Amino acid sequence: MQSPVPALSHSLDALAAILSKAEAHCEKRNIDPAALLTARLFPDMFTFVRNVQVACDTAKGAAARLSQSDVPSHEDVETTFAELHARIEKTLDFMKSVPEASFQGAEDRTVTLKLRSGEIQFNGSQYLSSFVTPQFYFHMTTAYNILRHNGVEVGKRDFLGKPE
Repeated sequence: MQSPVPALSHSLDALAAILSKAEAHCEKRNIDPAALLTARLFPDMFTFVRNVQVACDTAKGAAARLSQSDVPSHEDVETTFAELHARIEKTLDFMKSVPEASFQGAEDRTVTLKLRSGEIQFNGSQYLSSFVTPQFYFHMTTAYNILRHNGVEVGKRDFLGKPE
């Protein structure tokens, strides 16, 4: 299996750039950053902060599980843009530390997730295509949409990130 790290890292880099735009938006318009950090699209949905946390957790979990590494634990304590930037950097640092060779054969490895609803198992390919990819991009998109909905000037090019 090809490593998922490059694609997920690219999107996390884009998310970091979007965070910087949100921070600048708050400064320019004299908006309390907490207004964006705690914003939700709907009352029963996660906040902006939680969406960033889950995107990071999904990415680091994929790198760890598919490479048969331990998933690093990151406490969910971020309340500022700076802390979210640090969370993204910690996630990227971990993902980049995973050797490419450790993904060989990952498509056939069993991945077990413990969810509130119970355990589910996938082979590596199913885990990446049926769980990681939709989960990661759902939370990336929701974080983007929260900011866009609140007037931060971001567009599709911001979401897609810089071409590599």
